Formats: sequence, structure tokens, C-alpha cells
Amino acid sequence: MSVMSTSDALNPRASGEFIADNAKFVNIKVDGISKLATVVEERLQLNEISIRGFAESPVHPKPKEPQCLDALLVMDALNFSFWTPDNLPKWTVEYKEMKYTGYFALCAALMRAKDEGIDVWKPEVYSKLSEPELARILRSCTETGPPLLAERVQCLQEIGQVIISEFDGTFATVINKCNNSAAQLLKLIVNSFPCFRDEAVYKNQKVAIYKRAQILVADVWSCFEAQGPGHFPDIDEITMFADYRVPQMLIYYGCLEYSPELQEKIEKGTELPSGSEEEVEIRGCSIAVVDRVYKQLVAKGVAKNHLVNPVLIDQWLWTERRKIASQVEHLGYHKTRTIFY
Repeated sequence: MSVMSTSDALNPRASGEFIADNAKFVNIKVDGISKLATVVEERLQLNEISIRGFAESPVHPKPKEPQCLDALLVMDALNFSFWTPDNLPKWTVEYKEMKYTGYFALCAALMRAKDEGIDVWKPEVYSKLSEPELARILRSCTETGPPLLAERVQCLQEIGQVIISEFDGTFATVINKCNNSAAQLLKLIVNSFPCFRDEAVYKNQKVAIYKRAQILVADVWSCFEAQGPGHFPDIDEITMFADYRVPQMLIYYGCLEYSPELQEKIEKGTELPSGSEEEVEIRGCSIAVVDRVYKQLVAKGVAKNHLVNPVLIDQWLWTERRKIASQVEHLGYHKTRTIFY
């Protein structure tokens, strides 16, 4: 079964290819794809790429926890826009004597709230949080708080109301309706929750990227290690999650190249509007690159039994970026303020 998208939008995989075929600001480099495929194959042999990576974070929910699925929904409903303007300290959350930034700061803040007696996984609670209440939950130990706070409140209100009215008050009901299909779950998420509907119009064609919706599917698969609620035999229908950090790694590995005018904007920190040609091309070409890396691995026989797929390639690239941040930071990354990533 192929992944569907809402209305007349191309699905993420088809969107990536369409965008790559028509891009003028972003160029895909064939040599870089082969290089990255070789690196991924080497890391697989070293057991550095694995579905078990999700469980290694102390601020991720555990599959045995009764509210685990609802926790994943809330985390990915808020999983967007963590970059900080260059002149400000990063949003940082302290939890259990550890300090976290970015996405992990979000997870830590929600875990901290749960420890403080706020049932943040319960839709009757999170759908009614006010902006000041959410600001306290996401409080930082620096002067910088998370951006788009009002939009985060709106996302929680939306998903909470839908979960209560249409899915018996739990994300588990959504999972149960998808027949162990990642493609069906993705379709159900984007059709049910507008805040996950990450679409744009590019060259008069509606395209779908679905970063947060796809990462929610992948998080269920990863958290449960492809068992129980996460048993999705069609997980390879899910593409990489086009954000602002993984493209930076694709530049680092020589898979992507930006036009001089786009490169100048990135170096200057100029914000790219959400849905602009340049922004859509970065995201779409990133999907196409990881798909092509995956195809090379399939051709080599490396991808059997879901040993690797676009989800795991993305997760490794994202994690690797944090490990070698000092080596890639000079490359810059595109900045777009949006709820979609």
C-alpha cells in the first residue's frame, strides 16, 4: 500500500521526487549519495544504526508505561521550531540533574511536568492548558523560552479535542484503527489532525512533506521496536523527516548543494518563509536524497528485514549531527518559523 495524502497532494515520497526534478535552488549530487550509502553501510556493521536507539534517551516514554502512546502524540504535536536566534542562549531544560536542548528539552519538560503532578498525557488536561501554564511547563533555565508558544497551545487544544470527541480519549484508538499499517496510520493522522497537515504548493503542484506526522508513526514503531502497537510491516513507506538539521548533514556528506543566492541567505541567517520555493526545495530534495541512499542499500541487499530504512537513516543522521555539531555548525542551516518542523 502506498502512503496517501490529503486531497490532491502528492504523497511525501512522490513529492520529494517531483521537487527534486524541478528544483533550481538545490542540487542533488550523485557522488554524495553513494558516499553516504557507504557510510550508512559501515555504521550498520558497527551496530550504530538500530531501532533500539529510541529507547536510549532517558526522556523518551517507555513502552510498558500505560500512557506511552498518548505521550508520543503530545511530544510530536509539539515537536517543532527549536532553533534559537544566533545572539541568544538556547532554550534549555534541566531535569534530573541533566540539561537538555532542542527536541530533548521538550521531552524533558513534559516528563518534569508529569513528575510534578500535571497529567500532560491526558487530553482533558493538555487541551485546556493556557499559554502561561504551558510556558511554566516548558520553562527554561536560561533566559530563552521556546518559540511559538501560542501555536503550541493551539496544537494541544486541537489534538485534545479530536482525541476526546473521535477517538475515545486516547491515541491508542487511532493506532487500533490503522490495521498495523504505517501508511494507514499516517493517513489517519493527517486527515484527523490539521496541525500535522504539512503541505505546500510547489510549481502549481500540491506537495506533502508530513514531517511531524511521519515522525509520530516512526516513534511508535521505534518505541515499541516494531512489536505490538508498533508492528508496521510497511514501515519503509515512511520517508525521512524533512526538518532543518538533517539537510545540514546532507550538505556535510556532499549530497546536497545550494545555489549561491540560497547559500548566502543561509550564511546570513535570513529566514525562509514557510512554503517558499527555496524552503520547499531543501525539504523535498532531502526526502529524495535519503530515498536514493536507501535504494542503493536495497540494491546491495543491506536493507533486508528492515535492518535499515529511511526512518533509521534519518534518525542516525539527526543523532550524528548532535554528536559532531562542532564539525557541521559552520555549514549553517535554513531557518523557518513554522509549526511543521
